[in-house]
Amino acid sequence: MASAPYPFTAVVGMDDMRLSLLLNAVSPAIGGVLVRGEKGTAKSTIVRGLTALLPAMDAVAGCRFSCAPEAPDPQCPDGPHEPAPGVTRPTRLVELPVGASEDRLVGALDIERALSEGVKAFEPGLLAQAHRGILYVDEVNLLHDHLVDLLLDAAAMGASHVEREGVSVRHAARFLLVGTMNPEEGELRPQLLDRFGLTVEVAASRDPEQRVEVVRRRLAFEDDPAVFATRWAEEEAALRDRIVAARALLPQVVLGDAALLQIAATCAAFEVDGMRADIVMARTATALAAWAGRTDVTSEDVRQAALLALPHRRRRNPFDAPGLDQDKLDETLEQFKGDDEPDDDPDPQGPGDGGPGGGGGVPPQGDAPDQAPEQGPEESPEPAPSTGGPGAGERAAVKAGEPFRTKVLSVPGLGEGAAGRRSRARTEHGRTTGSTRPRGALTKLHLTATVTAAAPHQRARGRSGPGLVVRRDDLRQATREGREGNLVLFAVDASGSMAARQRMGAVKGAVLSLLLDAYQRRDKVGLVTFRGKGAEVALPPTSSVDAAAVRLEELPTGGRTPLAAGLLKAHDVLRVERLRDPSRRPLLVVVTDGRATGGPDPVALAARAARLHAAEGTASVVVDCETGMVRLGLAGDLARELGGTAVTLDELRADSIAGLVRDVQESHRTTRRAA
Repeated sequence: MASAPYPFTAVVGMDDMRLSLLLNAVSPAIGGVLVRGEKGTAKSTIVRGLTALLPAMDAVAGCRFSCAPEAPDPQCPDGPHEPAPGVTRPTRLVELPVGASEDRLVGALDIERALSEGVKAFEPGLLAQAHRGILYVDEVNLLHDHLVDLLLDAAAMGASHVEREGVSVRHAARFLLVGTMNPEEGELRPQLLDRFGLTVEVAASRDPEQRVEVVRRRLAFEDDPAVFATRWAEEEAALRDRIVAARALLPQVVLGDAALLQIAATCAAFEVDGMRADIVMARTATALAAWAGRTDVTSEDVRQAALLALPHRRRRNPFDAPGLDQDKLDETLEQFKGDDEPDDDPDPQGPGDGGPGGGGGVPPQGDAPDQAPEQGPEESPEPAPSTGGPGAGERAAVKAGEPFRTKVLSVPGLGEGAAGRRSRARTEHGRTTGSTRPRGALTKLHLTATVTAAAPHQRARGRSGPGLVVRRDDLRQATREGREGNLVLFAVDASGSMAARQRMGAVKGAVLSLLLDAYQRRDKVGLVTFRGKGAEVALPPTSSVDAAAVRLEELPTGGRTPLAAGLLKAHDVLRVERLRDPSRRPLLVVVTDGRATGGPDPVALAARAARLHAAEGTASVVVDCETGMVRLGLAGDLARELGGTAVTLDELRADSIAGLVRDVQESHRTTRRAA
């Protein structure tokens, strides 16, 4: 028997996270919570602890879709439901595994019975189980794109549709979406990011006394969960009662015109896209008032709502730092504060916040470490060039130029890697290219191939009516071609030959642009740099492109050009990654002017290292950074040794005329080779 979850009120600190979850418990219309933070910060523990605080719910007896007895879903697959007393049960917490299949999420139709018997046999998925409850996704940033699309559809419509070749089922799917993620493992798609009503940043406390208390409580819970839960039962009951009281008070809360104007002005001042932010802020401010036991919304409620609802909506790309400029927020609120607004509640936490753990009240304002004012790139002074010491001749890091939209670099052939948006691959989604016998559960029926397989056997099967007798052996799975994500490994030349400040800024801007493209195409990225006496792995392959951007920004330059060392280091990285993830195909992007210096015959050594990549069939692109009137063409020579292609910085731009001509020429060459 599973032990009880760790008590919500026993969690030390994490005020913003606890408050966000409690506000959604009071008003589920807020739209859920995204919790961003490093590993080991009790994100999952707090989410699971919330479930025990939620009031029990009534559901139609025997309904697998949790229909409310007073208003059952008229399209419920288990309906229609006759008026009858419901059963009371706890609110569910449903966890969506990152590696779940589409059928596990939305449910599955028995295609064989649908074709042969005309019966809609439907097995509900996790969306059905989560209806009127909580859907929790740990590591939500690692969720496959096709599952993200299904979540977006369900969150937008409040319903789930399952369709297989014209046979469809629909059921209600309204749930509180809670996601946790570690930003170091990659960012979230903007479409899903916007679906979360609130977002919070969490980090482990640096206060030794608080850390001691965390460890003490955790060890006590592991020694005897039942006894530990009993110690916190009173605080848990008080918080549960407060949620019920706030829910009852919520319809009476008045959101006045002054508060609405502050909300609109704040969203406009921070240039958030669309109107969802305004609506979420309004709902959050109303819930804050109800949580504090008030029936009016104050400026402080609006301020707190902005801190929770806006930071993730201001990010235009994964390299933007989250957070709000609190001085700008305060100025906006003061400018649009109404004269008739009542004084702010001096005790926003309200009753019921005593006892260890704080009980989840509104945290103090203005001193939260994770809500620091954002700092633009111009606010950081550029470091002075280094002089003397072991790094003599090394130049300080140069700021990257402005990123731009790049042309698509892809791996040739047809892969079978994780779904993404870069190279051609066999995937679960995309255009249908053929059919095969299903190896396991049938997910994508190829109707024509199935009928063709069943048709010759109808007489032997004794068909007596107009229907088609279909058996398991007749079913055919559709094979589809879509796009996969790749491992894009950057090998960046940071030597003295690249160190002219304007030139290196342009090079970093180009790599930053490629990183942004990799983020949008759901790739893993890695970064190898070479300069001086050797090469190093600046960033092992990861899904966090913003981590790669940080390493790139800090990259110093200077010294010799150990091109061979850089290529060999990249070869080692790719060899290890092939063992870890053999289905993810690599794309090597070498950013260099092609020069090689240091040691005996450095050019020949670089050519030998390049041929290692070519022998293993690694797709490669050389970004030629050579400038000036006289060009040696060394990057082009390197590309030929690699068996890849070379592009200049100008050709890398998606709107480049030279790049367009090159694309056409490459297309012609590919056509001739295929012929």
